[in-house]
Amino acid sequence: MADALPWQQQVWRQLAGRSQHAHAYLLHGPAGIGKRLFAERLMALLLCQAPTGMQACGQCKSCHLLAAQTHPDHFVLEPEEADKAIRVDQVRELVGFVTQTAQLGGRKVVLLEPAEAMNLNAANALLKSLEEPSGDTVLLLISHQPSRLLPTIKSRCVQQACPLPSLAQSLEWLAARLPQIPEEARRELLALAGNSPLRAAHLHEQGALEQRAQVVEGVKKLLKQQAGPSQLAESWNAVPLPLLFDWFCEWALLLLRYQMTGDEEALGAADMQKVLPYLAGKASRGAVLDIQAWLLEQRQKVLGKANLNRVLLLEALLVRWASLPGSR
Repeated sequence: MADALPWQQQVWRQLAGRSQHAHAYLLHGPAGIGKRLFAERLMALLLCQAPTGMQACGQCKSCHLLAAQTHPDHFVLEPEEADKAIRVDQVRELVGFVTQTAQLGGRKVVLLEPAEAMNLNAANALLKSLEEPSGDTVLLLISHQPSRLLPTIKSRCVQQACPLPSLAQSLEWLAARLPQIPEEARRELLALAGNSPLRAAHLHEQGALEQRAQVVEGVKKLLKQQAGPSQLAESWNAVPLPLLFDWFCEWALLLLRYQMTGDEEALGAADMQKVLPYLAGKASRGAVLDIQAWLLEQRQKVLGKANLNRVLLLEALLVRWASLPGSR
């Protein structure tokens, strides 16, 4: 098992050094800062039959079974498909696992990510396991948005905020992970990822810089009436909805800030630094506030895994965006 990420060392010593462990931990913080790696490392330590200090030994039967993903006393629960909800029948399977006796005679460990992906029925089904611990079981819940969790879920867990890396730590980690791309591209990825280095690496794998360039070019064509909402909505089919709504929410916020302050140093990434002042001069503040409220509402639906018609949603977004210049 790899060492803790540099920015996790202190929290690792706090949790791994405990002589007795809580029944459930909630590891929370922004996506892409290494919470899953931390939880997997803690799972390995909790299951290890011969830990050395605060590390799993990597050599015992338990460690070998975990490395092969065949350990009978570990359970990983996540959405069956990316960006889908965790369903109640999945949680019932977990509850069945928790009630069983550990086959290797030690602990049972559950890793659940992301906890906010549970729908209401699934979250309520999990509560029983949190309220009535069964044997020596430890639940590791990972959340990128703890505000979306039921208060009753949070109150039954030891909540652990996971630290964010410094910019220097993020750049150093990213340079080691992506040495083949220029430093400027790594900085752009990190900015898009909100300084979450693992998310930046994932964005690179997704082709996010290329997708961002495509979207920005599309927005410029939309405002010049060189492309229509339907055409653009179709052409952005490969761009993840959460990314699109993150970018448009950010642009609406920057637009509003510029209208209020005129601060050209606070216009965000270079790719929209000419577009936003243009829009700010053409759009009414009321229209910007309206589209910002609409974007935030739709973004919550996207993050909440609502069953949305993607093309219609993007068309609605682009129709509203195209109407901004004439709203003053």
